[in-house]
Amino acid sequence: QVQLVESGGGLVQAGGSLRLSCAASGRTFSSYDMGWFRQAPGKEREFVASISWGVGMKGYADSVKGRFTIFRDNAKNTVYLQMNNLKPEDTAVYYCAADAVLVEGTKPRSWGQGTQVTVSS
Repeated sequence: QVQLVESGGGLVQAGGSLRLSCAASGRTFSSYDMGWFRQAPGKEREFVASISWGVGMKGYADSVKGRFTIFRDNAKNTVYLQMNNLKPEDTAVYYCAADAVLVEGTKPRSWGQGTQVTVSS
């Protein structure tokens, strides 16, 4: 399995932007699909975005389409989540995840520890 460490969370006003980073250990990072999930207080963890290891096919939850962008740098073993036009409902702990196949609906086997994102109105 791959080890994952997120960073980049924080407090931002509605309409603002944040970029989350997820650094992965292991020499096989480039062969993993990567994704971001989030969990708000009192709610279940939900899929946010994913990117495949091969052609970099991307998927997004409907709630973030057009506002969030996932991208990866295999040379740096890092996946990013650029979040623009943030809304208070985006407030959650954001988790990075990895697996051989990761798309909406799957349950990844590797998880980071999470990073808090808080959007004030």
